[in-house]
Amino acid sequence: MKTKEKPFVGFIKTLPKNMFSGLVVSLIALPLGLGLAMASEAPPIAGVITAIVGGVIVSILGGSFVTISGPGNGLVGVVLIAITTLGLTATYAAIICSGIILIILGFLRLGKLADYFPSSAIQGMLAAIGLIILGKQFHIMLGNKIIKDNGIDYLLEIPNTIITVFQFQDKSLIYAAVAGVLSLGIMVFYSKIRNKYLQLIPAPMWIVIISVGFSYYYELILKLPNPIAANYMIPEIPNIQEIVTNIPTPNFEVIGTLPFWSSVIALTLIASIESLLSIKAVDKLDLLKRRSNVNKDIKALGLATVVSGFLGGLNVVTVIARSSVNVNNGGSNRSSNLFHALFLVVFILLFSTELTRIPLTALMAILVYTGYKLAAPDVVRRIFTIGKEQLIIFFATLFVTLKVGLISGIVAGLITTFIIHIVVNKSIALFIKNILKPNVLMFKEEDGSYFLSVKHFCSFLNFNILKSKLEAIPEQSDVVLDLSLCGFVDHSVMENIHDYQELFHKKGGNIGVIGLDVLGTKSEHPFALRRLLPLQNIIPDNKTRRQKNLELLANEFELEYSPLKQRKSLFLENFIYFKTKKIEHTFNQLSGKNDPYQLFDITFSEGEFIAKEVVRSTMLYIKTPPNVPVFTLDREGLLEKLYSLAGYKDIDIKNHTDFSKRFYLRGEDPQKIRALFSDQLVRFFESNSYYHVESSRDGLLIFSKERIASIKEIKALLDFGVRLNSIINKD
Repeated sequence: MKTKEKPFVGFIKTLPKNMFSGLVVSLIALPLGLGLAMASEAPPIAGVITAIVGGVIVSILGGSFVTISGPGNGLVGVVLIAITTLGLTATYAAIICSGIILIILGFLRLGKLADYFPSSAIQGMLAAIGLIILGKQFHIMLGNKIIKDNGIDYLLEIPNTIITVFQFQDKSLIYAAVAGVLSLGIMVFYSKIRNKYLQLIPAPMWIVIISVGFSYYYELILKLPNPIAANYMIPEIPNIQEIVTNIPTPNFEVIGTLPFWSSVIALTLIASIESLLSIKAVDKLDLLKRRSNVNKDIKALGLATVVSGFLGGLNVVTVIARSSVNVNNGGSNRSSNLFHALFLVVFILLFSTELTRIPLTALMAILVYTGYKLAAPDVVRRIFTIGKEQLIIFFATLFVTLKVGLISGIVAGLITTFIIHIVVNKSIALFIKNILKPNVLMFKEEDGSYFLSVKHFCSFLNFNILKSKLEAIPEQSDVVLDLSLCGFVDHSVMENIHDYQELFHKKGGNIGVIGLDVLGTKSEHPFALRRLLPLQNIIPDNKTRRQKNLELLANEFELEYSPLKQRKSLFLENFIYFKTKKIEHTFNQLSGKNDPYQLFDITFSEGEFIAKEVVRSTMLYIKTPPNVPVFTLDREGLLEKLYSLAGYKDIDIKNHTDFSKRFYLRGEDPQKIRALFSDQLVRFFESNSYYHVESSRDGLLIFSKERIASIKEIKALLDFGVRLNSIINKD
């Protein structure tokens, strides 16, 4: 028998891999940290301080496993505005306050706040941040420093900057522009060079190595000064002693002003969103399939931000690009984050003077490429395939962010999303009436699986309720998520459900989504928003995954499949089960021309007016000979015992005591029923799963639960029905 390895032993064994991964990540973090700080108009060393502090504190106190922390791309614009408005030392104070708020949010377990932001609005915000970075740094990359009012103006000025480059008379500016263009070329084409030895060093570090080598070539070989303009080189980097000696004093004098708290809120908002999105994305990459403790990580990031602010650094966030590199190079625990910070300390100790040989245009090329990746055309194309309405949300957020600011952009995205949801549903009442209602029912079934039913609507406004239920379920479990009682499910929810499906699948569990068949969509994308179809719509705009699987299942059982809604239900009205229920329609029907089997989803209602409840279920009807007596068979429970006391007598089968104890059998003709229940039929029921089985004069009705069945459950139901029918016909 193989013994389980102790965690500490496993940790020691993986140290070499994590050390190597930390080294590779530090090679990216060094130039990127310098570039992000300078793009924010902060001292270059501020970005490196942020990465070091974040790497040490988050690796010790964090709740994630393979993430890397440091300065974030999304904060460049916010920090730049804060420094321009408040000044550098007051911005450090704002960063510290931002960190304190993050700590509070972590203790209040408010990491779930990110669930209230629609996915398309977040994508629009990130794309806007990318364009802000690209727009501002593109000019510096080409040796043309300009000042504009907003992100749109910087973007519109790009053609003029390109023209200006060809008009340069100063050779030092031409060299600076060439360095920027070549560096951008390295960033773009490096990934296409598939050489495992060359790619041990990431593209940003190649830019650093080539830049430093170019500087030494002119100094030592040609005996000439660096030809690149001095004002386009990285300014002097302080050594460790100078950093410690010159720790800035944060200026809290402006703490009572509106601009100060606007900066604090913007820093907190963007830092938390960027971190939460990155943590969520990196969890998918984790080879050990672990789930991060988000609130613990937020607290650690908040504490690291406070320390970073006091030491002259920026906000500490979780970064997706460096985290991805970490996983790809063998990082398996938080020690890689710590090693990345330690290697940065070594670089500053040994090579701080060499960093001044790097052209500023080269560093800005790294950021231009980063900005492009955030706002690449593929992002727009992907959102368009999800739905045209998502593109409206995306561009509304993007343009307002570019023109006004980040907070205004997010608010615009939220408002646009809500308005579109009202327009799509042609009703505001769906949201107003149900927003405060509990809309998720969860219970554990007898076989150990979990069932969740969502009512009314499920969108970014209330997804946190469903998320809390899913978080409480062990990932190894089988889960059935029923959305058939939902009138509307938005894109953000569909995307998050898919993420949970992937997580459970990796852990050995499964989340089967049912009920989407009654919700229509105009896009074939699995993340598209869905709304309740009016009854006159006989077929959804596009088939769901379940409907496609039903088609495959029909072929397997040699049946025909039809998704159409049918109102012909006379064959069901003779069953006792439907005596007090109103059948509305059946749909997703599997049947055969000369076959006795007919499987279908069904919508029916119980009660009237305010007591009316709509129920959807999956049932199997089998046409039988007229000599089969009328009976109802259920698993015997407390309710069935009460029925017996009320006069509905349980029919016992002679010589089958166990069957009589476990099953509640009733009908109008006990003698004929006992004759039907032969030894073989009794043993069949005893050895199979429990189903509600009911006979009318000419057919059997079989179902398991009063809900839509998953594909796995439908296969079991069909198999049960086929075998049951063969025994009854044989008898």
